[in-house]
Amino acid sequence: MSTSSATPQNPRANSTTLGALWIVYAILRLVAVILLVLYAGTATVMFGALLTRVVDYASLMAIFHVLYIAAIIVTALSGLFGLLAGLALLAGKSARTLSLVAAFLSVADLPLGTTLGIYTLIVFLP
Repeated sequence: MSTSSATPQNPRANSTTLGALWIVYAILRLVAVILLVLYAGTATVMFGALLTRVVDYASLMAIFHVLYIAAIIVTALSGLFGLLAGLALLAGKSARTLSLVAAFLSVADLPLGTTLGIYTLIVFLP
């Protein structure tokens, strides 16, 4: 019985697919930024309704606003770097740095961002 060894695939050969996935992910993130901005007032009212029995509600609202703005910024950066990395991968250019930045920013976004980010880290980290 002969053993046939499978040839290992080069993960960098799938850069077109990876680039297309980054573009899809980036579009989803940019839509999320638009929705976060549009519904900021609603989110503030909803969070404020939870603070009716808290003594020092003003400081908690300030923390909420800082965290909400940080979420908008991280989501926008994730979408921007994902779009740039996807376009660079589709163009066949060296997109290692852009892809690594996009991967680090997307790892916390379950499930698509985590999957895409981990795979990209595996491909582009030595």
